[in-house]
Amino acid sequence: MLAEIAPQLLLVAAASVILGTVLQRVSGMGVGLVVSPTLVLLLGPVTGVLLTNLTTTVSATLIAITLRRDIDWRRYRRLAPLIVVGSVLGALLVRAVDRSWLEVVIGTLLLATLATTALVRMPPVSGPIPAAVAGTAGGFLNTAVGVAAPAMLIYAHATNWTQRSFAATLQPIFGTMGAVSVITKVGLGAAPITDLPPLIVIALVVAMVPVGITLGGPISRRVSAETGRRLAVVVVTAGALTTLGRGVGHLTGVL
Repeated sequence: MLAEIAPQLLLVAAASVILGTVLQRVSGMGVGLVVSPTLVLLLGPVTGVLLTNLTTTVSATLIAITLRRDIDWRRYRRLAPLIVVGSVLGALLVRAVDRSWLEVVIGTLLLATLATTALVRMPPVSGPIPAAVAGTAGGFLNTAVGVAAPAMLIYAHATNWTQRSFAATLQPIFGTMGAVSVITKVGLGAAPITDLPPLIVIALVVAMVPVGITLGGPISRRVSAETGRRLAVVVVTAGALTTLGRGVGHLTGVL
């Protein structure tokens, strides 16, 4: 695996993590949105999403420490329990589906969830049931696709969650989702952790901690959260379309 990793791929992976970490600091989301399509293209759908889950866990934990005063732990406790249920379902999908079909599923799910976020006006809701649905959907998407942000964004819109609290509370939610996703996929044999390329793991950690998080603080004070969300959507849409196209190309014999 190491022999197949070109320096250009390391640079692309590191750049995606830096951009994703900065976006996450600005808007509350971004690592999964940006990193998942990039790593799926570079490493394949199984290893790429597994590494995205690890990256999300670390970045969200570090950003949560910075934003800890604004975290709404009551909402976190409502969302967290069913993350495990959704994660197990996602891990079973990863284990059962062929690689090319998984690329099609990943691309389609990303585009569908993004379209839902942009086009559907959710009626105001409250209480434990919407939180349970959001937690399950987020856990499933995070494990299968590496991106739970669209599910959380729909829930935030439907519950009129203020941006400051939403951005902060997403961090322990994403950290929990990432850790649960890794545990369920490795535990169920859906994504062996030994498949992770050590060189890329090191490059991503170096890019995320000293660069991404350091840059994210000053930038977050100058760039609006809305701008950060729009940029994340553009990047993930391009990645989702590319991933979907590659999966369809493999299935049809074009690639």
